[in-house]
Amino acid sequence: MKENIVRACIVGATGVLMALAGSGVATADEYAGQTYADASSALSGANLKGVIATRVGGALPDGQCVVTRSEKAPWIKGNKFGAVTDTVLLYLNCNATVASATSPGNSAASPEGRAAIAAANSAAAQDQATAAANQNQIKNQPKH
Repeated sequence: MKENIVRACIVGATGVLMALAGSGVATADEYAGQTYADASSALSGANLKGVIATRVGGALPDGQCVVTRSEKAPWIKGNKFGAVTDTVLLYLNCNATVASATSPGNSAASPEGRAAIAAANSAAAQDQATAAANQNQIKNQPKH
């Protein structure tokens, strides 16, 4: 009899531990990687409030900071202790996209830094192409 009770306790405890250890389901963070301005706009469109939970760095204004992760607010409110369902906590990185001599940011050798440099180079090339096209258009206009 004692042996059966011990076995039942062990099986029950093992089941609880397995449930706790394996209960997390990985989900994509839909706001991670967006600027705070874009994430706030998306949240507003979904009738949710974005609250800055933490902010790392100070090189960028809030709107340009990058959301590194987000989570639903874990607190309760009111006399009936209802769960807060309309608030999302946003964790911001306000460092520059690439570090310089005067401001902290991602290393130019990191994947994030390389991506930021590539995006800046692409934007510069696009601006140059647009300027050249505009110059040609002005040059080729008939004179009155």
